[in-house]
Amino acid sequence: MNAPPQAWQIRLENPDDGARIEALNAESFGPGRFSKSAYRLREGVTPVAGLSFVAVEDGVLRGSVRFWPIKVGGHEELLLGPLAVQGNQRGRGIGIGLMQAGIAAAQKGPWRGILLVGDEPYYAKVGFSRLPPGRVKFPGPVDQNRILGLSLKAGEILNLSGEIRRAQIDQPVCADGAGVG
Repeated sequence: MNAPPQAWQIRLENPDDGARIEALNAESFGPGRFSKSAYRLREGVTPVAGLSFVAVEDGVLRGSVRFWPIKVGGHEELLLGPLAVQGNQRGRGIGIGLMQAGIAAAQKGPWRGILLVGDEPYYAKVGFSRLPPGRVKFPGPVDQNRILGLSLKAGEILNLSGEIRRAQIDQPVCADGAGVG
């Protein structure tokens, strides 16, 4: 039995996608997403140009992924997330396709690795694996068993260690994270 042909297309995110991506993230992750450590690293930061992708089918945004600059022990690396796919579209390979597009684009850049917080069985499908506990430290509570990494250059993820911080702040945010400058 042959799989049905893929009807969705992956392309770079463009400025017109912003509101639809935010709506998809709100639907997928709810308001609790703002309190997570990974969100704190993205707050006030612009995603890396050329590494944000969307999946579109018949003009409908089905999924999105973004990559963000972070510093790990003083070295600039990438943070993947959020990866969001419409609830009724999961299981079609959209999330995997989005990550593959982003990883392929990131391999052309200067970064050594990509980090994320997520479920290892899912993200292992594109090469992520659990980092040894304590190797990297997020700026807030994170389940150490959910910190995953992927080398963009052979074996480099093994060299990542230290505090994880924002690489830069592009838009001023207030101390309580409400997003007001």
